Amino acid sequence: MKITSVDVIRMKAYGAVEGTPWNPTVVRVNTDEGLFGLGEIGLAYGTAKEAQFGMAKDFAELIIGEDPFRIEAIWEKLFRQTFWGMGGGGVVFGAMSAIDNALWDLKGKTLGVPVYELLGGKTNEKLRTYASQVQFDWGPATRPMVTPEDYAEVTLKAKADGYSCVKVDPIGFNLEGEWTAWSNFGLLEHDQLSVAVERVRAMREAGGAGMDIIIELHAMTDKKSAIQLGRELEQFRCFYYEEPTTPLNPTLFRELADSLKIPMASGERIYGRWGYRQFFEDGSLQIIQPDLGNCGGLSEGKKICDMGNTYDVGVQMHVCGSPIATATALQLEAVIPNFVIHEHHAVALMPANIAGCVNDYQPKDGYFSIPDKPGIGQDLSEQGYAEAYIETVK
Repeated sequence: MKITSVDVIRMKAYGAVEGTPWNPTVVRVNTDEGLFGLGEIGLAYGTAKEAQFGMAKDFAELIIGEDPFRIEAIWEKLFRQTFWGMGGGGVVFGAMSAIDNALWDLKGKTLGVPVYELLGGKTNEKLRTYASQVQFDWGPATRPMVTPEDYAEVTLKAKADGYSCVKVDPIGFNLEGEWTAWSNFGLLEHDQLSVAVERVRAMREAGGAGMDIIIELHAMTDKKSAIQLGRELEQFRCFYYEEPTTPLNPTLFRELADSLKIPMASGERIYGRWGYRQFFEDGSLQIIQPDLGNCGGLSEGKKICDMGNTYDVGVQMHVCGSPIATATALQLEAVIPNFVIHEHHAVALMPANIAGCVNDYQPKDGYFSIPDKPGIGQDLSEQGYAEAYIETVK
């Protein structure tokens, strides 16, 4: 079997949180036997529309004619022979990841087994799941959560759906409902700090003692403001503290871990084993959050998780994309023994996003069952292909 072409597919920009750039980009690796595999670049949100598409085309040229079963060899080629591969970064690793995931999907389809069987088989029969980014509400439509009452209400919505864990950014919206309009660097003013604390207090009271609350800061805080806020939030028994500062300076996470009693988490902007190394060695992260669409794909993601297991670090895959991203994450989460919880993002509930693919994987009572279809068990729907922009590399 040989790779004959690669389709680079920009899905229609639907299914995003309002105001957020949304450009899910998928590669489809095609073969001379008519079989194909799909992988998504983990840069669906944010400003990387053209970069991810172009990078995927550049890397696609390098795999034409290759044996798609030689997944490790292809990964090494993209990493070592492209010059920029060994430097890492979201765009480069995003393209590598999508190709790698597509090759695993193709191999599973060819052999007629789910990818998790190829990665070692199930360790987990079902996967605990949390409702992610509830500051945008929880359901098929989004709106800003502003008042403590809003945060209590959305917690009750998630609880009614069976979730025993939610994730929230309590500083993202200001009192006018504007996203990232506040400055969260330096020391937070009393009133701004009070708003965040009262939002989380309302969630704890509404959710009760059994509701785990993950605090997400999107690296909008720095070390000083993250410590200031974290000390105020310790009273609410938070599950973990996600991206309290930029992961570009791992030493800061060690200082945060020493200063706070909340476990530290990061990963969606950390790439490859090399990016995670210092966090493991200094013990500054208790939870890692690799995105299989930009950490290096399933091949590298498995290595990162196994490496983390050596240091007693738990794993929550970062998932924010089309249903292809969800399907891919479930395959690896089924295998790894240090799995903690699955992220179910608000975009996964949006009908337009769901319509782009053939299978709608959703949790039941706060837990995911693991798909057992061949490969990752996902494909674009007729509507998804029809509405996408596609360029083919041969």
